[in-house]
Amino acid sequence: MNKDLTVGKPDSVLRRFCLPLFGSVIFQQLYNLADSFVAGHFINEDALAAVGNSYEITLIFLAFAFGCNIGCSVTVSQLYGAKRLRDLKTAVYTTFITAAVLLGILMSAGLIFCDPLLRLIHTPDNIFSDSALYLRIYIFGLPFVFFYNVATGIFSALGDSKTPFWFLAASSISNIGADILFVTAFHMGVAGVAWATFICQGISCLLAVGFVLRRLRQIKTDAPAAVFSAHLLKRLAIVAVPSMLQQSFISVGNIIIQGVINSFGSGVIAGYSAGVKLNNLVITSFTTLANGVSNFTAQNLGAGKMGRIRSGFRAGLKLVWCITVPIAALYLIGCPYLVAFFLEKPAAGTALDTGVMFLRILTPFYFIAAMKLTADGVLRGSNLMGRFMAATFTDLILRVVLAEILSRRLGAVGIWIAWPIGWTVATCMSMLFYLRGPWRGAKDDSYDENS
Repeated sequence: MNKDLTVGKPDSVLRRFCLPLFGSVIFQQLYNLADSFVAGHFINEDALAAVGNSYEITLIFLAFAFGCNIGCSVTVSQLYGAKRLRDLKTAVYTTFITAAVLLGILMSAGLIFCDPLLRLIHTPDNIFSDSALYLRIYIFGLPFVFFYNVATGIFSALGDSKTPFWFLAASSISNIGADILFVTAFHMGVAGVAWATFICQGISCLLAVGFVLRRLRQIKTDAPAAVFSAHLLKRLAIVAVPSMLQQSFISVGNIIIQGVINSFGSGVIAGYSAGVKLNNLVITSFTTLANGVSNFTAQNLGAGKMGRIRSGFRAGLKLVWCITVPIAALYLIGCPYLVAFFLEKPAAGTALDTGVMFLRILTPFYFIAAMKLTADGVLRGSNLMGRFMAATFTDLILRVVLAEILSRRLGAVGIWIAWPIGWTVATCMSMLFYLRGPWRGAKDDSYDENS
């Protein structure tokens, strides 16, 4: 069901809209968590390291899918808020066509440069073949990743966060069962983990795209919508390209950091692989909630309701901090058990100690990261992409440079310390940009409206 985010109290509107998004990202992360769990428990520590090692490269492809998602979502949200429904349909069709072209380029490049990329990050010989196998199968499944991301962006733009949640819940639970089946019953090793994800993502994608097209047919317009528009493509690109660059550079930065981590051996790689999956679960959750704030901002920008944007930021920050409290408590108290969940022999030192130390250093700073991502959601939803990218690149550059420098003096711990430093500096920048936004001084009459 489509939802107008330009009316009602922002606290209740965002809560009803964002909580299904939060549930969706939990199930989405189950894909990667399930892969790591099955690899670590039912194969061996090297398999866990191989999946984790390949994961950093898969994030490059996800960066482009994420850019298509955000570009389409923000643009469609603005058009929906302005009630320009024919342009809305054209924007969706234009996104699908553009994504297909981009997908062909990425898949070709990925298959050609798979091995060189793994060599570039100093992948140890004992996990190289499994890393390459997992990565190639993932690349063949990219169409499902891309079009599913576009579909969920469209649902969110129309104010519907529940439909993607049900798709992801079903496919993620199926993925866990398929992972275990392919590895334990069919003895497929790392390939079984990859193929299980491929199949479950494919089914989820086909269902999501089918429902999107059905939803578009239900939107009545005064004339047929064009299939492609260069003007709307340019508008999509204004948001999508910076988002792709941002995520791509973050992925490249993480690959550089992965190269530094790989120099410490497979035990540290396995521990980091477990720890970073748990960390990414949190950061991706924050990012998804921030995307909800972007949709709220974009719809209200399209409707000309600038005052609601400020109240939306406050409501979004309150929501994400409420979620941060139990997560931070769980990670600080239970991180040894959470990391051990991924390891075949958790008592065997290096991997467990690495994952625990990584999480304990990062967890207290989740409140700062949450503030940055919420402010970024407002900047992105209002097309202030230059400011958004400035804060993001500052975070990335600091983390990469400091990881390289501090690791020479402090070992692997120096790499983990670079994270909170980058987050803190970038959060100050994002908040400064938000406070100086065009909504400054706008009258906020949100709480005079009915929820």
